[in-house]
Amino acid sequence: MPTPSQIIVLASPVFFVLIAIEWAISLRRGRNAYALADAISSLNLGVLSQTSAVFTKLLTLGIYTFVASHVSLIKVDVFWTSLPGWVLALVFYDFCYYWLHRMGHEVSVLWAAHAVHHQSQAYNLSTALRQTSSGALLGWVFYLPMALAGVPPLVFAVVGLIDLLYQFWVHTEQVKKLGWFDRWFCAPSNHRVHHAVNDRYLDKNYGGILIIWDRIFGTYKTEDDEEPCVYGTRGLLQSWDPLWANVSVYRQLAHDSWHARSALDKIRVWLKPPGWRPADVAQRFPKPVFDLDAHRIIYSPPMSAPLRWFASVQFTALIAGTAVFLWQADQAPLATNLIWFAVLLTGQWALGAAMQGRISLWMALMLQSGALATATAALELHEWHRFFKPATMVFALVCIAACAQSVSTSEQKASTRKTALLAAAIVFSLGGDVCLMLDGLFIPGLVSFLLAHVCYIVLFGSDARWFTDRRALCGIAAIGIAMYAYLWTHGLPSAMRAPVAAYVCVIALMAAQAWSRHQQLCTRSSLLVALGASFFMFSDSVLAINRFVQPLPWAAIWVLSSYYIAQALIVAGCLMSYLNAREKIQPAHTASAILANAPAS
Repeated sequence: MPTPSQIIVLASPVFFVLIAIEWAISLRRGRNAYALADAISSLNLGVLSQTSAVFTKLLTLGIYTFVASHVSLIKVDVFWTSLPGWVLALVFYDFCYYWLHRMGHEVSVLWAAHAVHHQSQAYNLSTALRQTSSGALLGWVFYLPMALAGVPPLVFAVVGLIDLLYQFWVHTEQVKKLGWFDRWFCAPSNHRVHHAVNDRYLDKNYGGILIIWDRIFGTYKTEDDEEPCVYGTRGLLQSWDPLWANVSVYRQLAHDSWHARSALDKIRVWLKPPGWRPADVAQRFPKPVFDLDAHRIIYSPPMSAPLRWFASVQFTALIAGTAVFLWQADQAPLATNLIWFAVLLTGQWALGAAMQGRISLWMALMLQSGALATATAALELHEWHRFFKPATMVFALVCIAACAQSVSTSEQKASTRKTALLAAAIVFSLGGDVCLMLDGLFIPGLVSFLLAHVCYIVLFGSDARWFTDRRALCGIAAIGIAMYAYLWTHGLPSAMRAPVAAYVCVIALMAAQAWSRHQQLCTRSSLLVALGASFFMFSDSVLAINRFVQPLPWAAIWVLSSYYIAQALIVAGCLMSYLNAREKIQPAHTASAILANAPAS
């Protein structure tokens, strides 16, 4: 029997066919129901919900199975696996879902998870797939009555899947009112009401399959043709970032809880209805009054034609990768699943950032290639690793070239010398990557990386005075000395002591100058560069310990992930500072926009 994850994979083509049909119908009616970035963002969150469920279902099904097996009040499996039992279990599940769904709108900590599903300002079938990745952390509590009643875990899982799949079709504006059906079942009309932020529609129609629960408990509202639904949340997300979509409400609750003066208010923030804030917090950190007309303005950052093609191809690749991941996830080791989950998450974040204009498509490719290089190294997929590792630095070089080309006539044009130094550092890094992949070339690889760090040192000194931050210099020097002493006393070969000493000295100087530069410039871009230099030190330290002291578990993950984070931060920070020499915290968006709009070719 297919696992729930495999059933989702098998159902996915049906979802996409129905989405295509809805899109075609909307075009025929003269009103396009889809915007590319919004649809991809919603589907991206659906992908993240399913891939993260590979890990969270161990919690939800594990607890349910334990309660059903050891604490259930009734054990009548024969009944629950009969036709009447299946029907009753489905109704029972839908009843529990109603209360989970309702509390998800009435308790802030539950809303923090559920809000993901409501963030889109569009209402179409892609919105149905926009699901939370954190709902399972507390949602399992609402299904314990089924476990206490002895509903077998298999029956619970199947009726839960049926309830979830049913709700897909109700997320559309192409199906109007359905008469008597609307009075008994959740249907497009009454679920549109549920997604609306209009005052008259707010927090209504929670039913999953049956709408009769809302009629019984007083939460039903009929859609009024005279007042069209306005979709979204009362606090628009305005982002395509799948991680921010999942944590934004939690972050706001944590902020309000932290700043509340009353200990009781610190707890109430999480348990009160969404929007409730302690009086002292609301006074110090006021929010604008809800404006329905402002919510009618659709968030839609401009996307060039190459970026639209890039997003479409990238998302197709992500869907394919997700299908493979989900199909084998239940049989794969946990560590393997975590690695591929991280690769997919990196791809999703990079795609969202590119669509939003925060990074260029070449930077997105650099990040994705780096994630694949790291995973293929950790899983010993050598042929693929030999491709992705050099490809990552090639994408970095193209990113630098494309960005320089985009400002060729601007007074903010990056100096040729700075661009050349940055490109040289990447080229030497590329050489080091290639050498370390080949047997017997460790010393040439070390020399190549040494030259890369020298280029970075000169680069970081080109627009800042040398080593003005004495605390950073002394602190980083102490770290470098301690690391070298550790290597010396734990088996560093005598022939490597001088080369490693030189390397430690150079990389420590690079990090010290990066932080000194940040102290002088105090910009977002200089902070990125300083953080990148610090990641470089961490990466090289782990590499040295793994090679000269003792093998470390998952060393490839720690070494390569921190290495690619370092390179990406330095490249992004340097390019940002070149494009906007006067950049401070507020004007940073100017440089970001130029970076994002660098030509694709």
